Amino acid sequence: MVALSPPLARRGLPGFTLTLALAGLVLAASVLSLTSGAAGLGAGDLLAAAMGEGLTPRDQVVLFDIRLPRLALGLAVGASLAVSGVLLQGLFRNPLADPGIVGVSAGAGLGAVLAIVLGGFLPAALTALVGSALVPLAAGLGGWLTTLLLYRVASHGRRTDVALMLLAGIALSALAGAATGVLTYLADDQQLRDLTFWGMGSLAGATWAKLAAAVPLMALGLIIAPTLARGLNTLALGEAQAAHMGTDVQLLKRLAILSAAAATGAAVAVSGGIGFIGIVVPHLLRQAQGPDHRRLIPNAALLGAALLALADVISRSIVAPAELPIGILTALIGAPVFLWMLLHSSGLRGRGNA
Repeated sequence: MVALSPPLARRGLPGFTLTLALAGLVLAASVLSLTSGAAGLGAGDLLAAAMGEGLTPRDQVVLFDIRLPRLALGLAVGASLAVSGVLLQGLFRNPLADPGIVGVSAGAGLGAVLAIVLGGFLPAALTALVGSALVPLAAGLGGWLTTLLLYRVASHGRRTDVALMLLAGIALSALAGAATGVLTYLADDQQLRDLTFWGMGSLAGATWAKLAAAVPLMALGLIIAPTLARGLNTLALGEAQAAHMGTDVQLLKRLAILSAAAATGAAVAVSGGIGFIGIVVPHLLRQAQGPDHRRLIPNAALLGAALLALADVISRSIVAPAELPIGILTALIGAPVFLWMLLHSSGLRGRGNA
């Protein structure tokens, strides 16, 4: 395993300084998201709405039915992906782990592809009942089924083998990718277009109904995650040492993987493929504050939410009036940043060993 770095004893930024700064960043990103766009809503309109003063009917629709649910979805997805990355990196004791490593993202993607390609064969009554929620529901179901299968493979009795879980996740991701490729080959032109845009990731089409379906699962993962912080800190010393310090290692493993699966599966279900949030955010925070999960988990939620909200603003503005898929933007920005962090940390280790 790759050791988490820097060591736990490093204090990083003092106290709540970083947390307060990140909370301010979330607030600034939220205001920017609500005031960006062609409709002309400004900060003054937001202030008027907050004070109960009337908005025009058009502005009410733009603010409350389009921008606000989109912002809420972006904040929830960003926080979920970032916290899932922290949990999995702590569980595997590997800073290169991310929410896709256990196959949850691939399973959710396969569920979405099944709904897009084969949804026309479902009974009309069922498709009318679920409506536009068919793809998110299928993606969420795919992510959960992948997690359950992963547990069956990696668990023996009451023990869960983390190394076997990692390898099984890679195998399940490859299998889901192959099945997705077969379905893509069978898809028609319109379905291919839908598959392409879903895979690129987007917050477009966010509605309060989508939020109501996905947020409970994301919230479940975000609520459980802080309770695992102390156990993840002890796990960094090794499973045997963690058990001697009173940590129920097997329960910790189960809760960490289920929390990450719930948050990631729901996030992928409603936003499609958005990468690098779950791997870059924990790296940035470890450089700033050290790897103590008691601070890392809440700060990752704040930074992930802020970054995805800002990325959404850029995606709506950079090619206006069109919209750049947000997954492309996070990859364009996240990949170079991650490469720079790897090179920077390698340089520091090289000088330390000189």
